[in-house]
Amino acid sequence: MNNRLADLRKVRGITQEELADELRVSRQTISSIENGRYNPSIVLALRIARFFGLTIEDIFIYDHKEGESNE
Repeated sequence: MNNRLADLRKVRGITQEELADELRVSRQTISSIENGRYNPSIVLALRIARFFGLTIEDIFIYDHKEGESNE
């Protein structure tokens, strides 16, 4: 899953640390989400979306091909 979190955060002019504080998570969590190493829980995804005034789908881009099996 891809996301626009880093771009949205930079447009707001806030650091990973500031966003992490607002969302009550670690800076490492924000970094991992931005780099695609971690997919947030639905609760965290909702908190992120609310913080930016967007929908989850506006921030997180699901590539349906990633989820397909070869069966």
